Amino acid sequence: MSNLATKSLNVPDLIAALGAILAPDQISTNAGIRDRHGHDESYHATHLPDVVVFPQSTEEVSEIAKVAARFQAPLIPFGVGTSLEGHVAALKGGISVDMGRMNKVLEVNAEDLDVKVEAGVTRKQLNAYIKDQGLFFPIDPGADATLGGMSATRASGTNAVRYGTMRENVLGLTVVLADGRIIRTGGRSRKSAAGYDLTRLFVGSEGTLGIITEVRLRLYGVPEAMAAAVANFPDIGAAVNTVIQVIQSGIPVARIELIDEVQIDAINKYSKLDLPVRPTLFFEFHGSEAGVAEQSESVKAIGEEFGMSDFTWSVKPEERSKLWQARHDCFYAGLQLRPGAKGCPTDVCVPISRLADCILETKEDLIATGLLAPLVGHVGDGNFHLNILLDPDDATEFKRVKDFTGRLAHRAIAMGGTCTGEHGIGSGKIAFLEAEHGSAVAVMRQLKAALDPDNRMNPGKVFRA
Repeated sequence: MSNLATKSLNVPDLIAALGAILAPDQISTNAGIRDRHGHDESYHATHLPDVVVFPQSTEEVSEIAKVAARFQAPLIPFGVGTSLEGHVAALKGGISVDMGRMNKVLEVNAEDLDVKVEAGVTRKQLNAYIKDQGLFFPIDPGADATLGGMSATRASGTNAVRYGTMRENVLGLTVVLADGRIIRTGGRSRKSAAGYDLTRLFVGSEGTLGIITEVRLRLYGVPEAMAAAVANFPDIGAAVNTVIQVIQSGIPVARIELIDEVQIDAINKYSKLDLPVRPTLFFEFHGSEAGVAEQSESVKAIGEEFGMSDFTWSVKPEERSKLWQARHDCFYAGLQLRPGAKGCPTDVCVPISRLADCILETKEDLIATGLLAPLVGHVGDGNFHLNILLDPDDATEFKRVKDFTGRLAHRAIAMGGTCTGEHGIGSGKIAFLEAEHGSAVAVMRQLKAALDPDNRMNPGKVFRA
């Protein structure tokens, strides 16, 4: 793959060429707009694109890609910018392709439980659209991300323990390749043995292989009953061991979230709750009224074996919403613990049987390193997150953070896990990919070179050229 850092981009001519295929309000070189498209929600440095475009159809994305190919300009797909590993930074300049105006729900097949949307539709927009049909889409990464972006980053979130991740719920895609070709993968049938599974290739590709413009998704019926429960524990180990026992017992919980005592303190202050400042589990149960009650009682019995206290549950929608909104606001709540600090969010995922070991070793490492980092986790599938609070201008502290995140990634890999359960590689975790996948990375590079020989699709992400 060629290195675009050595190429000089003729920006005025590029913008003129884009102006021949797009309306004036679909092109922006405004400094503020470019800045907004040069960074995500994390601490990673801002890198501005040369121009931002706002396509309104797959065909327009194709024409943009053809212009980019002519000028050898990088293409960086952009959803709403909620990624956490520097995914949308324009490391080599070029064109940021904002999918926000491609926001139509194209078709709903209620009987077959599937839907087709444009890539700029957000998960909340989709759920509002299908609510009256008794349907919902369960993948919930917290942020109201676009479904194209969620596909590109293989998002998951709080419901993954029951409903899986985007990998299991994307049935097909429309993708524009680096040269402007439009391809369609997958279909409406629930299984197929026809050819390579290109859908799975693009799900999780982080914009490095093509631009996702349309997504076909699996839907689910809204459960008859939903209940949320909160329980606290004397220590992290007791909470995690409860989770392990619940999963091994086959109880079909929809959500199990771990919040450590540091994050609970932050939640209480930010979301105006009054939870005991101890390691805590948030549960959610879906099913019939009788099934939900049975699940709750089974979980309560297991938790009590590990010293659980204050187990409370509710079926009231407003109470469930308040609880899960507090969970989704954890990142911003954590920032309040150190005013002026930036968050360095990171995540790993390990087999359930190693989850307690990994979390306890990580907590010990945090204490020894002297870092403040609230911990939350989708622990039903072995995934946990840290939001490390740091001053990015303090070089000594920054190095301590980078050393810590390196140890965390390698710890998870050594336990049979992964350096990232859902945040992705982006530019922030490139160093760990080879440690995890070894010679398979060479095969990934070959796939990248076959589809993007000039390395123009989101260059500098997943691995370096």
